[in-house]
Amino acid sequence: MRLVLASANRDKAAEIAAILTAAVPGLDLMPRPPDVPDVDETGTTLLENARLKAAAISDATGQPAVADDTGLLVDALDGAPGVYSARFAGEDATYADNVAKLLAEMAGVPAERRTARFETVALVRWPDGREVAATGAVDGVIVPEARGTNGFGYDPLFAPAEGDGRTFAELTAEEKHALSHRGRAFRALATELAKLT
Repeated sequence: MRLVLASANRDKAAEIAAILTAAVPGLDLMPRPPDVPDVDETGTTLLENARLKAAAISDATGQPAVADDTGLLVDALDGAPGVYSARFAGEDATYADNVAKLLAEMAGVPAERRTARFETVALVRWPDGREVAATGAVDGVIVPEARGTNGFGYDPLFAPAEGDGRTFAELTAEEKHALSHRGRAFRALATELAKLT
């Protein structure tokens, strides 16, 4: 099976590649073509944004494409940043900008109200419009200060409930993939893809 990776985010692309190639034997995962422009994520749900990205890359390449969209849903913030996680601090926000904004928004929130959930929708779309999607989620808490240097995005702030208290950024890549929303979504997607072969 050959898929074109839709993500323009190098960190996310590397993570998806590691998870998906481990889950799908013989997968030929092609990088996103550099000449394809960024896709406007105008969807109001993770599924809509994953579909927009996969469709754009599939249309541009004539190949099946794989995409995801991920959101961090913080209970004390009524589910924000959610579908806007990548641009929580603005359209051109860096990881550090988003982390700083989340820490500021959570200042003074007591430990028992710092619950959150990471969700990912992973989707493959074929040029004829067929698609397969899967979801993955993990519950956890937002820690009061950034911890760890691994991972990316909100990883220094999110400690999964099923873990040992370390944040995603304090886990090895293998430990994170075993617990993470993205790991769960792409392993579920691999199961769906296996049904098609």
